[in-house]
This record gives sequence, C-alpha cells and structure tokens, in this order.
Amino acid sequence: MTLRGRLTTAFLVVVLGPVLLGTLFVASTVSAVDRSRSTERLAVAASTVRTSVDALCQQLRATADVVALTADPAVAAAQLIGRGLVAAVLITDVRGEVTYVSPGAPSTPWRDCSGPSTDTTGPVRALAAHVDLRDRGGALLGTVTAAQRVDPDFVARLAAVTGVAVTLLDSGASAARVAHTTESREVRDAVLAAASAADGERVTETSQGRYVRRIGPSDAQPLPLVVSVPSERPAGLHATLIGVVVVAALLAVLTAWRLARMTTRPLMELAGAVDRVAHGDLTARVPVRSRDELGRLAAAFNRMTRETGAYVAALTSNRDQLRGHLAVLGDTLASTHDLQRILRVILHSAIGATGARAGAVLLVETGGMLVAQCTEGLDGRWPEVGGDGSPTLRVPVGVGVVGAVAATGEPQRGRAEPTDAPSIEPRCRTYVAVPFATPGSAAATLSGSSDEAGVAAALGVLALYDRLGADEFDDDDLVTLRTFAGHAAVAVDNVRVHEEAQRLSLTDPLTGLWNYRYLRESIRREVERASRFGRMLSVLALDLDRFKDVNDTYGHAAGDTVLAEFARRVRGEIREVDLAFRQGGEEFVLLLPETDARGAAIVAERLGAAVRETPIAVEAYAGPVVVTVSVGIAVYPDNGTTGREVLEAADDALYAAKAAGRDTYRVAEVRPDVATREIPVLAGVVSPPDGLPRAGQPAQVNREPGGPARSEPAVGVPEGSPAHAWPEPADDPADIDADAARAGPDAARPGSGGGASSGPHPPRQSRGR
Repeated sequence: MTLRGRLTTAFLVVVLGPVLLGTLFVASTVSAVDRSRSTERLAVAASTVRTSVDALCQQLRATADVVALTADPAVAAAQLIGRGLVAAVLITDVRGEVTYVSPGAPSTPWRDCSGPSTDTTGPVRALAAHVDLRDRGGALLGTVTAAQRVDPDFVARLAAVTGVAVTLLDSGASAARVAHTTESREVRDAVLAAASAADGERVTETSQGRYVRRIGPSDAQPLPLVVSVPSERPAGLHATLIGVVVVAALLAVLTAWRLARMTTRPLMELAGAVDRVAHGDLTARVPVRSRDELGRLAAAFNRMTRETGAYVAALTSNRDQLRGHLAVLGDTLASTHDLQRILRVILHSAIGATGARAGAVLLVETGGMLVAQCTEGLDGRWPEVGGDGSPTLRVPVGVGVVGAVAATGEPQRGRAEPTDAPSIEPRCRTYVAVPFATPGSAAATLSGSSDEAGVAAALGVLALYDRLGADEFDDDDLVTLRTFAGHAAVAVDNVRVHEEAQRLSLTDPLTGLWNYRYLRESIRREVERASRFGRMLSVLALDLDRFKDVNDTYGHAAGDTVLAEFARRVRGEIREVDLAFRQGGEEFVLLLPETDARGAAIVAERLGAAVRETPIAVEAYAGPVVVTVSVGIAVYPDNGTTGREVLEAADDALYAAKAAGRDTYRVAEVRPDVATREIPVLAGVVSPPDGLPRAGQPAQVNREPGGPARSEPAVGVPEGSPAHAWPEPADDPADIDADAARAGPDAARPGSGGGASSGPHPPRQSRGR
C-alpha cells in the first residue's frame, strides 16, 4: 500500500467518520442558521435606525428652514419649540457669533446630521441640522441650527422601534464608554467589549451568546450606536460537540501513532539529509527504500543535491572570474585617467562576465551622434567605413538598437531580425545594450527606471553581441551589464571632472586666457622646444595704459568688462598656435612660437591698433571707454637663454614703452653676453625649405641717429644698437604686408587662442606703470 493509500485510510477513519461528520454538520448548521437569523435581525434594526434618524434629521432641516424663512426667527423658533418639533434653535451670524439661542437648549457642540463629527470630546447631547440664513437679496446673514435632544428616552424609542437592544456610545476617546443604553447590566460589558473589537459594521458574537453590530457614525447615521440580539442556539450544544470532538481525537491519536511507526524512519532520514545540506554539505544522500511517494521523494532529493552541487561549482567559478574582472577594473579606475584604457578594461570585463563574442562602448558626442570609443570582436560585423566616411562605428541617437537605448534610457536585449537592408550597426544574432549616465542619474538607470533626468544625462551605451553557448542574453546578463555600465559612467564622469578641474586650474576666470601658473609651465616648454629645433620664440608683455583711471572713473565692474573685451581682441589678433596669458591685473603675456622680432613687432602694432581704434563699450555708461596698450617684446635666444630671462627682458621693454609715452611698443636690448651675429638677408632671398626663421638670422634696419629706426625690406637690429629703439612699423600697408611675408610663418595672423575660464592665480609683481 502506498503512502497516499495509508494517509487516505487514516483520513477516512479519523476525519470522515460518521460521528464526527454528523457532529460537525449539526454544529455548523445550527451556528450558521442562528447567525444568519441574528444578522438579518440586526440588519433590519440598522435599516430602521437609519430611517428613524434620517426622518428626524429631515424634520430638523424643515424646522430650520421655517425659522430661516420667517421675518422674526426668534419668535418662530419659540413657537416650534413650544409645539415639540425641536428641542432647541441656535442662530449665528456670518462670523460664527451666536445671535440667538433658545432657553434650555442642550450643551454644545451638537452632532450634525450631515455626517460624523470630528468632535470626540464628550457624549452626544443633541442631533442638529444646519441651514443658511439669507436676506431677500440672497446675501448670507448667518446659520440657523435646529436640534433635538439625544437622551435615554430617545434611545428607548429607537429600541422600541427596532425591536433590539440599543446602546448610544460616548463619542470620547474610549469606544467602550456608554452614554445611554437599553442593555441589561449582566450583558452590557460583554456587548461593549464586542463592539469595541468589531471591524466597521460587521456582526460579532459575545461570549454570552449575543450578536452585536455597530451602526455609525456615518454620513447616513451620525450617532455612534450599538445594537444587539440574543442567540437562538439550543442550550448544551457546546458540551455535546466537545464530547464528540474528544472521542474523535482519541481515535485520531491511535491512528496517527500507528501511521507514525510506518512513516517515521524514511522521513527522519530525509530530515537528517536536509539538515546536512542546510549546513553546506551537498554530498548528503537519502537511501531509496521503496517505490512509493517517500521513495520518489528520496530520489528527487538526491538528484536535486547533485544538480545543486554542480550549479554551486559553476557559480563559484563565475564569481571568482567576476571578482578578478572587478579587481582589474577597480585598479584601472584608481590608477589612471586614460579614458580609452578604462573603457577597454570595462568592455573586456563585461564580455568575459557574460560570455559575449563581441561588444562596443559608444559615447554620445556633440550633434547627437554615438561614436564607438572601443570595440572588441566586431571585425567583419559592420562596414569598415561608416555612412559619413569615417572608419569609426557611428550611430545617430534614436536610430537602431543602441540609438534607441541612448534616446530612451531603457536597456534592450533580444534577437536581431535578419534583413537585406544595410545597417549602420554591427550584424549579430542576439544583442544586449544598456545605457549609462552621469552618477547623479546612474542609480535610476541601473535600477531599470528611466526618468527625464537620467535620459537627459545619458553619456553612452554599452552593447554586447552573440552570447557564447546560449541562444539569447538573459536577465542575469542584463543585471551584470548594468553593473559595468555604472562603472563606465563613473569613469567617464571622473575623467571629464579631472579635465575640467585641470582646465579651471590653468585659466583666468574673467578673461578666459591662461593664467600665470600655466605661463610658467608654457614658457619653459616653449623655450625647450625652440632650443631643441633651433627656432625663435617671441614674448610680448602687454599692459593697459592708465587702467587705474578706468577703475576709478567707471568702477571695477566696468574695468572687468574692459579686461574681458581686451582679451577677446587679443585672441582675434594671434594665431591658433600662439598662447595668451593674463599675468595679473591689467598685465598680459603672449608667447609666439617660431616668431622673430619683426613678426612680434607686427603683432604688437596690430594689437595696439585693435585696442586704440575701437573704444570699448561699457554697459550702463553713456560713452565708450578709450584705452590703449603698451607692449614690450623679447626674443629667445637674443634676450635670454631661459624663459625667466626672456620674460624679464620683455618686462623691461614694456617699462621702456611706458617711459616712451605709452600706446607703443619697444623691443628689448640684445644681451651683451649672448653671442649673436646678424647676417643680412635680401628681400629677394628664398626662405628656408621649412619656411621658418632660424635663431640668429638677422634682419636689416636703417636707423637715424638719436631717433627711431625705420623698417626697410630686410629689418633687424644692427649689432650694438640699443634694442629699445626698435623701428616703428611702416605707414604703408604694402610695406607691412611685405614685412610679414619676409618674417615667414612667424608673422602673426588672426586666429583663435587662449583658454576658457579658470580660478585665481598669483599675480606677477612689476615696476610701476
């Protein structure tokens, strides 16, 4: 006989015996009939109570309407009270102040007929109805309230009408406090206890055999009432049922003891094996002793432990592999700001963790285009040249799978449908793509939600293709990929923050030019480059003339506007390879790589004209501000062998320009300890093959004794001549163009230069100007 047969026999003997079945049937039937009748009586009583209270409320409203419609409300109220239609009338004005109250009125507040009251400070004294008091024009004058006492007589009338015992509860904090009741003292406490435990208006039964129901307070019935009826079950029913249950229990014990002897041994073996598995021993096995249900259960348990052991081993291997990938990824994130290297490690780790054949990391660039930063295993999966002619994988945001992921912020996975139409995405059979965003919104992306902030801050997409050993990527792969996408978001954000911090530390916040800190680094680097390749380097020190008068006259805000506009004009007059710096205050420095003194002079003249000829408009002032600039020029290696020396020489030349009357430029004197030899170069001489001037190559100049020099086709500084007396540029524009051509590529040409805004920087001290 199988275990199912033994259990069925025991159930029939113990549970489905005729005695127990009959006993339960009689008990359940009697209880159900008794409860049904009592519930029906209580329902009728509840309906009657609501009808009576509603009729009373309608009477009160009609009485209040009569009072509100009469010319003398007080007289009408007294007449209605005298006829017994109401117990009291209360009239208030629009401010809520009482203008009339009938003598002998019950204490307020009164319970409103419109619904349950929020006042729970005491018992219900009266039931009231409110109507608005208006004049003939419809203007609100106040409120008329008609009330009827709620007293023991009122409760007794309700009990008489309903045919059940009625109790009016106190509306205070305790639901078991009684205001008025028709219950007897013997059952009152039990009825109140059952009413307190009742859920809403559900019928409950007391230990003394009474059925209890709460009625209200509600919109239809504002009074907290409890009604009850006695049970109609025959006496002694419980004792009889208990005897039957005792007999049935004895039979059940005897039968269960017999069955326990038959089933204990295999169940104990199974319980022991389960306990061993719970403590981590997956080698536990249960002996299969029979072919019944217990035997089949033992075999299934053994098979489950074997498969679980295999799964645990596989998970352990995957966990160790994932830990290794995360360790490499963490070390990479902590040791470098190389974005390409970080993304390669993230992509390799994601492929290794999910078993994909190929993958790519794409970042959103300006213009709404996803551009692949690193790929793996995509050879032959997509055209070598994209739609725009670029050999890089590029996908517009909103186009294709990865474009849709970047646009919506929702990850996608599935199987690619074969199509003959060319695709800008890699060809694959299955795919999974997850967006990643800035850390502020990455939490939402990684948790699977996509709000507007997460979509707006999307940085890119991490996509994998063709999982090894499986038809499609599953939810676990999606969760794993979200983890790596989160690392990618943090990496991209960290690199960008690092770059922005580096930029801010090297630029001036007001003008957007490079600051003094970057000047020291740049001039050292440019001097080393010029020395290595035998080139020239020109340094221009610029200072706005009488800039203190601008601040004193127009204010520092206007001075800041002048400085910002001057920086913009400086950027417009130099090449892209030139560097512009704000040294401090109104002092600026230009580095002109591969530019000789003649080219630097042309740049200085252009800067002076750009500032002088167009006054700077300052908002909130009537007229523009006219400023000029003085320039000092020094050239490496003629004026120094180090960046510091060349910069000091330019500063000295700037001092000379200030002393010469401002709004001009001067070239620093050639250092006597620097061995230089000037070689005349004719105007028709061909430039060197690279078109760049060589250090030490001279230019010719004709000087007038005691006066400034005038530039000729080949301009230079004669050996031993004072450098501060550098020739003024030719007035003829054609001469200037010829000079620029002879200066080679060093001649300044307009372009973009400078940098973005930056933090504060240490100003360089200079002599008074």
